[in-house]
Amino acid sequence: MLRSCSIGLLAGALLCGCQQNTGWNGSMDELLRSQSQRFATVMQDPDRYRLQIIYTQIDRDAANRAKFTSYTYRVDPDQYFYPASTVKLPAALLALEKINELAIPGLTRDTTMLTGAASDWQTPALSDPSSSTGLPSIGHYIRKILLVSDNDAFNRLYEFIGQEALNESLRAKGYQNTRIFHRLEVARNAYENARTNPVTFVDGDTTLYAQDGQISDFSYAHDEPILLGRAEIVDGARLERPKDFSNNNVFALQDLHDVVQALMFPQFVEKHRRFNLTDDDYQFVYRNMSAYPGDSGIAEYADAERYPDGFVKFLMYGGSAPTIPDNIRIFNKPGDAYGFLTDGAYIVDFENGVEFLLAASIFTNANETFNDDTYEYDEIALPFLRDLGMAIYEIELAREREHVPDLSRFHQAIFP
Repeated sequence: MLRSCSIGLLAGALLCGCQQNTGWNGSMDELLRSQSQRFATVMQDPDRYRLQIIYTQIDRDAANRAKFTSYTYRVDPDQYFYPASTVKLPAALLALEKINELAIPGLTRDTTMLTGAASDWQTPALSDPSSSTGLPSIGHYIRKILLVSDNDAFNRLYEFIGQEALNESLRAKGYQNTRIFHRLEVARNAYENARTNPVTFVDGDTTLYAQDGQISDFSYAHDEPILLGRAEIVDGARLERPKDFSNNNVFALQDLHDVVQALMFPQFVEKHRRFNLTDDDYQFVYRNMSAYPGDSGIAEYADAERYPDGFVKFLMYGGSAPTIPDNIRIFNKPGDAYGFLTDGAYIVDFENGVEFLLAASIFTNANETFNDDTYEYDEIALPFLRDLGMAIYEIELAREREHVPDLSRFHQAIFP
């Protein structure tokens, strides 16, 4: 059953009067300015909101080969935004890649992974009550990342991959405006983030692989200060100074978009940009990336009030929609922190043959103070990303295609 007027359009026909005039002429600027009821607040001062958008149309030929046409708005790798949880996506893919490249008999993403501690500031992870076995694994950490954006799960993958390997692997794949060099949610200095925990993979009493703690030989911090805002709260005290983000992760919007594209369309991007995943890995990621917390079978995610279907679906559903129509699936990874809100997605409508890529970042911190937990996510950022996703979806519903896309690769991952 289709539950939304703007979703319930069959074969592009306008079955109700709620669809907005798309105003689409190939210009993102014109689109945003033509829909004042949706975008007027942000478009009054897009510089203030540090707005960046990438919209990619996908056209298929008779053999279902994809052609990509991108439209951008204010995309600039030198305009910093804090990527927050978006960095978890490449970490998840590189963790799977590392398992494959180790090529150890019996070692899979579901093998028990025990994280030790080589220093008093490191924390071990020897159990995971949320998993069906009660034990941690790469696969279950990735599920937690994709379903609810779990921070500890990312930290464990970061420790398995290693700071240097993570960054150099992404650089080799062409993601030049990405630097992921610190854990999330836990306070660690540069020395500590360069050092990762020992990790052991076991099958019962048998050790399949033991990895000592790793030390990065490189500094990935920015050479110059990245100063934003007017003040920050540090240890409960307000400091009247800009916050310096030079020691924080970097994941430019184009790189986020391109990682999603390489994940969803590995056969249509340059070989060096792809991740070394098996067909089963792809299906695993697609399934969990597009799934909803309540459908995961993980007991702690069953609370629909805390974890609605739209919990990590910022584009089109604003992070809070209680349900999402069955024909719509969003393969994405969002992030939010310090007033920055970002999402990168591949969105499909199986019923109407719609598919597109969309990535966007917006900054809502009116008082220009960091760490005070006063950000306009609910008032401005989430509604903007929701409406942006819907506006692009409406364009896609109305857009003529010479060939209807065969989306069975993704449908089978979700509904095997």
